[in-house]
Amino acid sequence: MDHDQDGRTPRPACDAANGSPNPGPDREEPRIRKPRPAFRTGANARAALKEPTEDEQLLNRPNANVGRIPTPRMPELGAFTHEEPWRVLRIQGEFVHGINALAELGAAVSVFGSARIAEGDPLYEDARRLGGLLAEAGFAVITGGGPGIMEAANRGAQEADGVSIGCNIELPFEQEGNPYTDVSVNFRYFFVRKTMFVKFSDGFVIFPGGFGTLDELFEALTLVQTRKIKRFPIILYGSAYWKGLVDWVLGTLLERKTISPEDMNLLIVTDSLEEIRDLLVECYQSRCWEAWKQSVGASLDADPPGAPATAVDPAKSDAE
Repeated sequence: MDHDQDGRTPRPACDAANGSPNPGPDREEPRIRKPRPAFRTGANARAALKEPTEDEQLLNRPNANVGRIPTPRMPELGAFTHEEPWRVLRIQGEFVHGINALAELGAAVSVFGSARIAEGDPLYEDARRLGGLLAEAGFAVITGGGPGIMEAANRGAQEADGVSIGCNIELPFEQEGNPYTDVSVNFRYFFVRKTMFVKFSDGFVIFPGGFGTLDELFEALTLVQTRKIKRFPIILYGSAYWKGLVDWVLGTLLERKTISPEDMNLLIVTDSLEEIRDLLVECYQSRCWEAWKQSVGASLDADPPGAPATAVDPAKSDAE
């Protein structure tokens, strides 16, 4: 059949069935309009569509028992609690629980280190002794609550009749709560747990450890440097263990000027447990005016804290 210029198929002048005249090639065939449904909102709309009300959605449970014999436990019905809105509430609950548990805590120091260092290792015994020294000086000792260095520091604090706290975390391996804590707070989320370390600590002591220990170290340095938290001492124990890392920071980061010499004011390296205790006491009482002299920055002729007028960048918090 031929087509006209606009692509439509021409129709005959009359309908073959009843002989009625055709609208013609230049006129559209009339369209049948369906009635538009009335516009409804809120409860009326839900009623029209037979949707459950908000109360029904809250109070009703999924109809999972159709065709089944009575069963007292149906784990599949709890799957909805793993969805994002419920996860947010769980995170909120962890914050509330952690803050409530530690709210009355006074002076405290967090001790970090490897979970893989067992009793009998010299580092274990050093951490245990440090826990006692800190407790005797009036500090509560906070750790990740697990084995290794964490257990040793908690143990030393408890043996010295101090306050021993563990902030535990659920992990697929290694992490089990140690028996030397007076207060043990369990967390599912790393960032909630890390918030507790920062919020309730007056100093960090970093023993040799792995990725988790390095994570705590660099997060603390970053938070102090960027003024997210007030300055507090960050002390590395074991110069031989940390030498490679410190040399890389100085030889690569500082050399390439991705950090300033004043950034190294934040870091102290020592092999003396008594010095760690004394530095923490001095920093608690006077915000590290004397302890700064033991920092890596002091050995670089960096501007001391409190001298922003002569700092490389007076606006940087590391110059305070």
